[in-house]
Amino acid sequence: MTQMQGSLSILVAEDDADDRVLLADAFAESGVVVALDFVTDGVELMQRLALRDSDVNLGLPDLVLLDLNMPRMDGREALRAIREHERLRHLPVIILTTSKAELDIRVSYQLGANSYVTKPRRFDELIAVLRSLERYWMDIVQLPSDARRVQP
Repeated sequence: MTQMQGSLSILVAEDDADDRVLLADAFAESGVVVALDFVTDGVELMQRLALRDSDVNLGLPDLVLLDLNMPRMDGREALRAIREHERLRHLPVIILTTSKAELDIRVSYQLGANSYVTKPRRFDELIAVLRSLERYWMDIVQLPSDARRVQP
C-alpha cells in the first residue's frame, strides 16, 4: 500500500444511501483529494477487497472506512474477516459509525480497528473530521509500500 502523491484511495462500507452522499459531499467540500469507492455491506466489502487484491491495476485501498451496523455482514464481522485474511490484515481500518457504545468501541479495537470515530451530527464537523483523517494518514503516519499499487 502506497499513498499516492496528493490523494488517498478510500473504500467506504456504508449501507445508508444518505450517509454515502453526505460523505462524498463532505470529502468534496473539505478539499481532501481522495479516490472514493463505496460498498453497502460487509459481504460486498470483502468481495471488492478480493477483486482489488487480485487486480494489479486496481490495488488495495489506502484506507477502509467501516460502518458497524450493516446488513448481511456487519462491520464487526467484516473487520474480523479482514484481520484474518493474510493479504488484507495490514489495511488500516477506521470505524466510522453513529454508535458511541462502550462495547462497540471496545470490541472494534479488540478486533483490530486502527481508529474508532463517531459520525458527527453536523456537516461542518464531518468536514473537520475528514480533514483530520487526511492529515493524519497522509502527513503524519508512515505506511508500508505495496509494489502492486499502480502509481499515477
